[in-house]
Amino acid sequence: MKTIGSISPNTRFCAVIGNPVAHSLSPAIHNAAIEELGLDFVYLACRVEDVGGALAGMRALGNFRGMSVTIPHKVEIMKYIDEIDEVDRSIGSINTIIKENGKLKGFGTDGPGAMKALTDAGVDLTGKRVLMLGSGGAARAIAFTLARNPGLGELLILDINETMLKELAEDLARGTRARIQSGRLAEKTLGEAMARSDLLIHCTPIGMHPREGVSLVPPELFRPGQVVFDIVYTPLETRLLADAKSRGLRVVSGVEMFINQAVLQFERFTGEKAPVEVMRRVVMERLRK
Repeated sequence: MKTIGSISPNTRFCAVIGNPVAHSLSPAIHNAAIEELGLDFVYLACRVEDVGGALAGMRALGNFRGMSVTIPHKVEIMKYIDEIDEVDRSIGSINTIIKENGKLKGFGTDGPGAMKALTDAGVDLTGKRVLMLGSGGAARAIAFTLARNPGLGELLILDINETMLKELAEDLARGTRARIQSGRLAEKTLGEAMARSDLLIHCTPIGMHPREGVSLVPPELFRPGQVVFDIVYTPLETRLLADAKSRGLRVVSGVEMFINQAVLQFERFTGEKAPVEVMRRVVMERLRK
């Protein structure tokens, strides 16, 4: 990480914004990559409630290069961005912003990061029935990425926020040809969905600080052959993943998605090829403490 003495008027900076954000490992992973490549950058974590104000600051500060965006701002922040690729606009959420020539450009890395995590774990979506819990920003990105896979069997989305759920289901129906179902997350609907799902993707904040040790899925609902993917990456093993492993199921940790999406962000922020193994090592060291 850069020392105070090495920071100059030319140092460019990036930040992760969210609320909460103290748990984020983004500064550790990005600053380790910056140090490895000897770049004149620094990366900070900023708790933000006023999204519009944060983006105004990004425009005003000459050295501000980019932002990572986390819960709960991935959807709202889109209305403050100058340019968004059509694919990300159709998804309806972004997690990355860069400033170029005075304009703010937004895009998403959650979907590609999640898909690479599944592919690396050997998960084949062909004909599979996928259950997704949650319909927020990250869920939207992953859902659209899955729905654009021509081999997907079915995507069922459950959430307690019926407004967000309805919007996501309608957007998927308009923007993709996938078989989409949705419903309110409750004991009955969860049980019925788990009984016929091949892959569970958990996209809510349950399981991360301050709700570590909590899972939305009772262990008795797991069935043989299921794969469980939790996008929460801190703690390294959530209650959901621990319960799934105890039933002999294959699990995919959220840390894989986190590393993959951070690599894509870093390369857009800096224009340099990311030192992936350095970034992975730092994350794993921090999570195992």
